[in-house]
Amino acid sequence: MNITGFKKILLIFSMAIIAFGCQKETDEFLNIDTNLAPPVVEAGTSQVVQLPASSFTLNGTATTTNGTIRAYLWSMISGPNVPVLNSPGSRITTVSSFTAGTYIFQLMATDSAGLTGVDTTHIVVNPSAIQTVTLRLASNPADWINFAALNSIDASAHDIDLNAGAWTNGGLPLYNRGAFRFDLSGIPGSATIISAKLSLYSNPTPINGDLVNANSGSTNAFYIQRITNTWNGNTATWQTQPSTSTSDQILIPHTNQSSLDLIDINVTSLVNSLRANGNYGFKIVLQNEVQYNIRQFCSSTHADNSKHPKLEITYQ
Repeated sequence: MNITGFKKILLIFSMAIIAFGCQKETDEFLNIDTNLAPPVVEAGTSQVVQLPASSFTLNGTATTTNGTIRAYLWSMISGPNVPVLNSPGSRITTVSSFTAGTYIFQLMATDSAGLTGVDTTHIVVNPSAIQTVTLRLASNPADWINFAALNSIDASAHDIDLNAGAWTNGGLPLYNRGAFRFDLSGIPGSATIISAKLSLYSNPTPINGDLVNANSGSTNAFYIQRITNTWNGNTATWQTQPSTSTSDQILIPHTNQSSLDLIDINVTSLVNSLRANGNYGFKIVLQNEVQYNIRQFCSSTHADNSKHPKLEITYQ
């Protein structure tokens, strides 16, 4: 080997020693041991959550041989929506605003050596069980009234019936419109209405119309309408009766039958609108308010409780 070749080898060897020394000094300066093991993380066992639960808890653990765990971080890997992680930087956090479906959450832990470890857990959120509730119109007079006008003078009352009619009394024109609302407060706000069915029962002892037949006239079709503003049956009058929506009203056809119970009328869309816009209830009014047409139904003061207006709601 000549002198020039030897010098090259010596130069390379010297540079390697310097590089090794610098790396060693850098590792020592950063206090990093490349042989250290990362933290061991446990994100917790899988869970099954049943709606309508509003929250669940993620409870993880982490251990390290490198001093202590300095930081935690929860994150969602996948899921049907983006829920709220209320304390993502804590070992334990609650989760809210979730929907039905399967979620995967990750817990990452960082120790005092700067090393990290991760683990995941699965959460299965089942949809709410299907439930059915049957509501009857309460006797509270604030929640119902039979609006009436006799020759334009208010004659509204809490009688045994709820009417949609146009008749006469003593030769003077008499108009009737029944208003009523059910207590929907027992249905969770997050519930999805599957169906809503309204039942109205003909009054077997009518006190309006011809006083014999619950249904009379040649054109007694009527609407079930959604009331769109607040009202109180104790103080409302014909002149101050609440407004209604005609866009989603339901038409009940004319009948020639003297008595006809209306069972399970589909009012799902109306009930959904009530929940979205305010529970102001229903109003019944003739399609054409022409004299000597009437439909008379039992109110919540009728002696036969089984004939009180009924609303059956199925929800999930």
